[in-house]
Amino acid sequence: MKFEEKIKKLESIVANLENDNSDLEDSINKYSEAMKIIKECDEQLKNIEENINKIVTENGQLEDLEVEE
Repeated sequence: MKFEEKIKKLESIVANLENDNSDLEDSINKYSEAMKIIKECDEQLKNIEENINKIVTENGQLEDLEVEE
């Protein structure tokens, strides 16, 4: 599932939890699913951040991007 799809699914679960009068077990299952999606999104963002922090040199090698402040 793409990142954007995961966010939409998460939004749907949160809205459902806020507006639904489900029993406790169903709410816990929805909460667990939401936490799983959050973890997956966090991992995706960390991977993207790592890739962004690398640059390709002229010879095609990947190197860490160093920013001078």
